[in-house]
Amino acid sequence: MLDPRLLRAFVAIADRQSFTDAATRLNMTQSTISQQLARLEQAVGHPLIDRASRPVRPTPAGERLLGYARRILALQAEATGLLADPAGTHAARIGVPDDIVTPDVARGLAAFAETHRETRLDVTTGLSRDLMRRYRDGEFDIVIVKEHRASPDCRVSFAEPMAWYESATVDRDWPDPMPLVSFPPGGLYRDEMFARIEREQRRWYIAFTGSSLSGVLVAIEAGMGISLLPRRSTSGRAVRIHRALGEEQSMAVSLYAWETTGAVGELATRLAESLAARSLG
Repeated sequence: MLDPRLLRAFVAIADRQSFTDAATRLNMTQSTISQQLARLEQAVGHPLIDRASRPVRPTPAGERLLGYARRILALQAEATGLLADPAGTHAARIGVPDDIVTPDVARGLAAFAETHRETRLDVTTGLSRDLMRRYRDGEFDIVIVKEHRASPDCRVSFAEPMAWYESATVDRDWPDPMPLVSFPPGGLYRDEMFARIEREQRRWYIAFTGSSLSGVLVAIEAGMGISLLPRRSTSGRAVRIHRALGEEQSMAVSLYAWETTGAVGELATRLAESLAARSLG
């Protein structure tokens, strides 16, 4: 591996065509820069500067090496500058349900990122119960979850109106058993759906399971079944409230954060403000 210090001495001599001028440029003595060139020549096995010429010039081997030397030094300078820039060197780990990443929340994240370039936002979406378990295990710095009731250590909590939805474009009489569109096992909405349907003493079956809110909404729009969803998540979609089941009891959207100060504390505050704006929307 070629020592960048030796390459720098070689390039300076080639550029200035003088050992004296090169030494002055690099703020070293002439004997030192001569020694560094000699060490480089020994490493590559070829003379690199014709010392007998006036002014001194690169040898044929030196001319071949010169371009590579410049590129190596440029890459070193680029790497040094990159590592000196703190951008993205610290991670803030955030867990959120799929439907929480709204434009308001995204703007809150963007505003934070603009003033905290050193912080990388690692956002994970998933089911609330799994996200909360991982937060308690220390995998997230901040988590936003849907739950029946907020725990005492939550930073803020807002009501999430819920309702049953069916397609607004596909008219049909729902058969017995009733087809349901659901999230995967472990989802909070899924359990609430089952409990309500059974209280109504209706028979049911799962017609479609989707791992994302978008997939569930598409299935409802296509008339594959009915589902329980947050009312805010259906804006602009071809769905309507199912009259027979109608609205459901609200859930809580809660934010939890381990830190109350520093960058993570500020980020939690920004997200809380975004959730407040969302609840008013």
